[in-house]
Amino acid sequence: MATSSSPFAFLGELADKLGSRLQPPAWAIHEIQHRAVLFLNHVLQQEPEAQERLARQQGRVVEVRWRTILMRISATPAGLLELAPEGATPDLTLCIAEDSPVGLAQSAMRGDKPPVRIVGDVQLAAEVNWLVDHVRWDVEEDLARLIGDVPAHTIAETARKVVGTLRQFIDKAARTGSPAKSE
Repeated sequence: MATSSSPFAFLGELADKLGSRLQPPAWAIHEIQHRAVLFLNHVLQQEPEAQERLARQQGRVVEVRWRTILMRISATPAGLLELAPEGATPDLTLCIAEDSPVGLAQSAMRGDKPPVRIVGDVQLAAEVNWLVDHVRWDVEEDLARLIGDVPAHTIAETARKVVGTLRQFIDKAARTGSPAKSE
């Protein structure tokens, strides 16, 4: 029986098999896309410079692809995002080259950007890259609005420690090629 060098190979294979067999209905995909746009707009509203940059790209369409998932968004005059009209021609297409959901999660945990193939307008690609590099969701601030500053800070600090530990685990597993053992 052959074994893979990755400790996450089983999860990757399972995700690939499930992803190829289970396809959500169109209404669910549309609803998820709307929720994603709402979330992105929430984050953008906390960054005036990001909104100014997006307003300059008004009406431009960006298509994001990963495996069989496709989403087209466009910038509004207010510097926010909306789903592009059906059949809109993209000015920029970003294809995420990492096929494995586990591989994407691993690179996200390391703080790396996934490999992306870029086709289309170079200036628009530069603006999107700036947004990816500079816009961050301040989870702690949003949480503080709901439960107060001190509990939000405590929860955020705990989450940062958990993420740090997971990053160490993933880094160690990647270096050794085998599952990391707790010490």
